[in-house]
Parts: sequence; C-alpha cells; structure tokens
Amino acid sequence: MNIESKESTARPPVVVVMGHIDHGKSTLLDFIRKNVAEKAAPDEPRPVAGREAGGITQHIGAYEIVHVGKDEKVHRLTLLDTPGHEAFRAIRERGTQVADLGILVVSAEEGVKAQTKEAIERMTADKLPFIVAVSKIDKPSADVERTKQSLAENGVFLEGYGGHVPWVALSSKTGEGVSELLDLLILSAELAELRGAPGEEGGGVIIESHLDSKKGISASAIIRSGTVRRGTFAVSGSSFSPLRLIEDFRGKPVESATFSSPIRIIGWDTPPRVGETFQTFETRKEAIEAVSQATEKPAKQPAMASAAGGETRAVVPIIIKADTAGSLEALRHEIEKLISDRVVPIIISAGIGAVTESDMKLAATNESALVIGFQTKVDPPAQTFSLRAGIPINNFEVIYVLTEWLTKAVRERIPSREVEKISGRIKILKTFGREKDRQIIGGRVESGTVAAGEQVKIIRRDVEIGRGKLRELQVMKQKVSEVAEGAECGLLIESKIEVAPGDVVESFVLVKE
Repeated sequence: MNIESKESTARPPVVVVMGHIDHGKSTLLDFIRKNVAEKAAPDEPRPVAGREAGGITQHIGAYEIVHVGKDEKVHRLTLLDTPGHEAFRAIRERGTQVADLGILVVSAEEGVKAQTKEAIERMTADKLPFIVAVSKIDKPSADVERTKQSLAENGVFLEGYGGHVPWVALSSKTGEGVSELLDLLILSAELAELRGAPGEEGGGVIIESHLDSKKGISASAIIRSGTVRRGTFAVSGSSFSPLRLIEDFRGKPVESATFSSPIRIIGWDTPPRVGETFQTFETRKEAIEAVSQATEKPAKQPAMASAAGGETRAVVPIIIKADTAGSLEALRHEIEKLISDRVVPIIISAGIGAVTESDMKLAATNESALVIGFQTKVDPPAQTFSLRAGIPINNFEVIYVLTEWLTKAVRERIPSREVEKISGRIKILKTFGREKDRQIIGGRVESGTVAAGEQVKIIRRDVEIGRGKLRELQVMKQKVSEVAEGAECGLLIESKIEVAPGDVVESFVLVKE
C-alpha cells in the first residue's frame, strides 16, 4: 500500500461530556447536533436524549460535529456522551481515558451532586483539562452564583471566582452560551497543540462492543492515531477483524477514517475487550502475528466469586445477557454491591446478545437462579423453555429499574436468622449470696428495660465472661415482671459465672430478621 506522508498535522479534539444524571448532558448534545452539526450534515441520526430507554444515556455515545469559530474557520470536534447513572462508573472512566478535553455539566438548579464529584475526581486524576458548563440557566430556580460556590466547595475554582477553570453559563433550550462553549473548546484544543499523523496505520481505543444477530460482532472505537482503511486488518488483544465494513458515527459505510473520529468496526472473531487499544495492519499475516504475540490477560473475575465460601451466606446464581460489553460491566458492578455477610450473588454466566435456550437450561440446573436481560431480546426457544419450566426471564430497558428489582430479588433470598437484641443494661451494685448456680444481686437499670425470664450476658471490664438467665426481679422486696431505666432492683440470676460488684449484666431477646 502506498502510505502518504507521515508528517503530523493538527488533530481535532476528543471531548468527553460528564456530569450528574439529568443535569443536561444529552440535551446539550441534542442542541449542538441540531443547530450545529445538522447544518453540515442534515441526515444526522435523531437526538441523543430520549433515544435510549428512560430518557437517560446508558452507553458512551460518540458524535462528530463541525463548528465555525470566532476565526471564521471550520473546526471539527468529537463529543463523547457518558452515562450519569452511578452504575456506569466504569464507562465514564473510559471516556476520560480516550479524551483530550472534558466538559463538566453542572445544573444551575442543583449544583454539585454525586456523579459531579466523581467526574471531578476522575478528570483531575487523569489530568484532563476541562471546561465547566453551568446548565439550565433558563429555569426559574437556576442560581449560577450558588452553583459557583458549590463547585468551589468541591475544589473547582472558576475563572473570575478565584481560579483558572474556564466556564460558561448556558441553556440547551434557548441556545444561550452554547456557541461560547464550543469556542472555548476550540481555544483549549489549540493551546493543547494536538497532533496526529494521517499517513500512519490507524489505531485507537475500543469504547464498546456488542453482538448483532445480522452483522455479527462489532465494536465502537475512537481513532487516536493514523488512518483506519477498509481492506486492512484490525487487532485488539486476541481479537481479530478484517476491515471489510467500517461505519462512521451515523452508521454510514466509509472507506477510511482518521484520528479523533468515532467509528464502528464490524466483523470481529471475538468481542474485543472494552478499554483495550486496537491497531490496524496492512496484511493479514502481520495481524495474525500480532494476535499470536498478544499475551491474553485473564478476564477480571468479580470479587464476589471468592466470597461464596461462607457457610452462613445464601448464594444467588445469576445469568445475565446484555446488549453491550459496557452494559455487562455496569451490571457486574451493581451485582457486586449486593454482597453482604448474609448473601452472595454470583454470576454463573454472562454474555452479549439474546437470552437463549442454553441460558435457560443452565438456570434450570441452578436452584433459584435469576435470569436477567438488559436491552436485549429473548429467543423464542428460550421463551418456550421459560414458560414450560416456570423460570421467569427478567428483561429490562432502564438500568435503575433493573437495579431496584435486583436489590429486592436478592434480599428476598436471604434466609431469616435469629439475632440478639439488647433490651436492658444493669450495673451491679452489691451481691447477697450464691447457692449452686443461683445468685442474688442488687443493681441499677442504666438503660432500657429488663424482664424476668430473659437471657443475660455478664460483662466485666467491657469483656463478656459468661451467660445466664434472669430468673426473678424484685423492687422494694416485691416481685415484678420488669424494671425500667433508672430504677434499682434485686435480681436472681442463674449462671455458672459468679457475678461481682461493678459487673454489667445485659438482658437480651432473640429476634428474627
């Protein structure tokens, strides 16, 4: 192949858009694409917000736009939309790893929230320059000054507010401030002096992979260097793909694409690992050699797998199928959070694509297994097996609906157990005599209420030294069934341990939880 000059040229910036859920990331991108990108490419796909279930972004979305800057030149930018929901933390991390610049979207109504803080930490850790976009300034409850203060309290000091972080207040509804934001991005990219050599073989980072029943295994990627050309060969780890079909971010086939462009490569032999780099080669031989030399890293097992040995913990087998590798990653994260001292959810099978009959047969051999699908289909044989075997297939389109259901389903499988509930605490003041295992003592109830018949712990110098039973209670030489806090009483305790003045006796009852 005749490769053109490998001299470097200016490279468009890759910009990751981050922020808390519902703070306006996708709505901002909608406005940009409708009012900026569509003027250059009117056949753009439909808007970002609302395209995914529940109106929230659940995958990384990559889009190319062009903007005429203050210098009246046409500038190209690639924007990455990241999910704000907490479950997609790993996906947001990939966004910062492939980006040159960041936009931190913060609602003027709410200020800094949980995922805002996480985004700040992520971009700071990755030393990623970012611009703050204070959104929703058209709302009646918007308060830009309060938002600035909220950012300062979290270590982000804006220009004109004691710091050097560039910012703009904007409305994705009216468009106010959007052009200024794009101008700031262009200026920041120029200051960063981003360069790339279009004559080199292309390479980049895999940001998503998924299985299509018609097209096979595909992967979305951001090109970081060189040019990716149809007719060459791509390698990512141990995954291989002849480049017969390359699509741009609109889903249109292209002959080639160069640095900073989002593309989809279709035809992989196995799903490339999300976050892995990829490289293209001119010949199949070179690509195969690269695959053979790749040291395949073992797939990271969830921490829950090693926790299944606890004898007192219930084990919940889970089979998950999802639309993309990123979704599986998010689900693993949510399942891992459900591990406790009483229950261990374990993923026994996970994959991309439809729920199959094989998945259902696996569920049938694992008692109480949960079958979960996320944004995926159910094969007809799997549906038939489900109905016949009485094993439900739990399919979801929105991540927070799935996580709420899963949390409840796992908790329902926790077996009940008896726990000790402290009912009262008695400070021992005096002892009166002991016969065999029974002892008469006097004390004061320091907290709670003690009742005759309850079991007790005997505590000396904050250490439990034995147990017994509270056989009888007296107040003013009269038998009573219980004594409340603050009262002095006589007690008849049955225990093999001799109680001494200064000890503490705690009464308790067994309750199920």
